[in-house]
Amino acid sequence: MMRALVLTGPGKAEVQQVPEPVAAVGQVIVDVERAGVCGTDVELFTGEMSYLHSGVSSYPLRPGHEWSGTVRAVGPGVDESWAGRRVTGDTMIGCGHCRRCIAGRHHVCPDRHELGIRDGLAGALAEQLAFPAAYLHALPDTVDATAGALVEPAGNAQRCVDAAALAPGERLLILGTGTIGLLTAMLARARGIEVHLLGERAGRDDAWTRETLPDLPWDAVVDASNGPELPGLAVSLVEPGRRVVYIGLSGTPSLIDTRDAVLKDVTTVGILGASAGLAPAIAAFASGSVDPRPLVAATVGLGSAAEILAGRRPAGSATGPKILINPQL
Repeated sequence: MMRALVLTGPGKAEVQQVPEPVAAVGQVIVDVERAGVCGTDVELFTGEMSYLHSGVSSYPLRPGHEWSGTVRAVGPGVDESWAGRRVTGDTMIGCGHCRRCIAGRHHVCPDRHELGIRDGLAGALAEQLAFPAAYLHALPDTVDATAGALVEPAGNAQRCVDAAALAPGERLLILGTGTIGLLTAMLARARGIEVHLLGERAGRDDAWTRETLPDLPWDAVVDASNGPELPGLAVSLVEPGRRVVYIGLSGTPSLIDTRDAVLKDVTTVGILGASAGLAPAIAAFASGSVDPRPLVAATVGLGSAAEILAGRRPAGSATGPKILINPQL
């Protein structure tokens, strides 16, 4: 048996003893070293996550999709060289044979699993994880367990930077100062892009507020917020003929006046998942061009995970937006 965090209903979470996973064909077993708590995990905990209402996800549910660990065992059909390697993995697990998967768009496969989010694959907020080897990413020695658990959100941020399509010296405005927004800023600055952040409060993360935002030409805007009014603001702020990238999701519908987008000839891009951004995010961490570890406010044991999901930050934690769980504690 092993310990795992189980969501049993809206607002209900507990650490339970569950059977240790056994590697099926094509799978490995990972000893989880770090797992991040994400806004999606919080929505699954509160019951607000849309998948719970569409039937894609259901309780009891074992969350956790931002993780790093070491492969302890390999199943049938898996290259044995994976054993003992430090790894992380893609959250989006496609069926492998549909039109989208064949075209390289497994992250939008209609029958995909999403680790620790949709039903089908138990998540990484547990001592051990069964995971398909085809979706593993090896971690270099220069990427420690903490940084490894930030690869998944960084992959999302990497895709935002790529979608913004900016050249060095151009100006990017990021709406939101959470983990994704700050990682997007780090990765963009590593490319020589001029980065500005818009936050809710002055003095946080060197961010502007709506009242202090300067009247500058914004060559691209990334909306990494959950404010329903900000998608429309992004279109109004971006330079004509440039790009708005949407990765944040609001709890209520967002309204965009398509006349504004058309008359400004704006390209809008939606980002779902980190898949294509994982390898370059790992490379950025490994090279030292981006160090995500200052974003981590605290690392706590699995027994504290329910409190973190309920919004209670650990006493004495730093100011960073990310809380990590060490499931071995």
